[in-house]
Amino acid sequence: MTRADPQEDGFFTRELLTTIPSLRAFARSLGATPDRADDLVQETLIKAWANQQSFVRGTNLKTWLFTILRNTAYSEYRKRWREVEDADGIYAAGLVTEPAQIAHLDMADFKSALNAVPQEQREALVLIGASGFSYDEAAKICGCAVGTIKSRVNRARQRLAATLGLHELNGEGEFRGEADPPDEHGRGPADFSSPQSR
Repeated sequence: MTRADPQEDGFFTRELLTTIPSLRAFARSLGATPDRADDLVQETLIKAWANQQSFVRGTNLKTWLFTILRNTAYSEYRKRWREVEDADGIYAAGLVTEPAQIAHLDMADFKSALNAVPQEQREALVLIGASGFSYDEAAKICGCAVGTIKSRVNRARQRLAATLGLHELNGEGEFRGEADPPDEHGRGPADFSSPQSR
């Protein structure tokens, strides 16, 4: 394969000019307005002219030009998609980034509160809430009755809520959601896992 010879500018120029109507129609098919289609064609021709040494003679020039136009249009679309028109700066003024250390501190608080829960209650809560076991499975692992596991999980949740300052108590002083029945997998309200995670 031979590259386009700069000496044969006449051939390259003629081919570029004959392709302009097809390029314009293709640009319009990509959703460009008539003015934007003309701009895309112009950008395509400039890029093709600047890179004509990379065109391999004997290959399809029209395909090469259409590829340049398509890539230019999509690159512009992706760039425009990420931009937000904000001439007054109102949108930018409302953007806030939460400090990264807040999440770290929340997790540290949670770990500290979890460690303050008695070992048997913590074990039950972790088995049900984090590991995804059903109450029956957790009871077998701990070697106790299902009711005991449910009681331990409930007490652990109440202690965590109190330690973390989560005041979601119902009228009877119980943690809200305590009365929620377990689902078909035997998981109660303390279970944060999905059936697929088991």
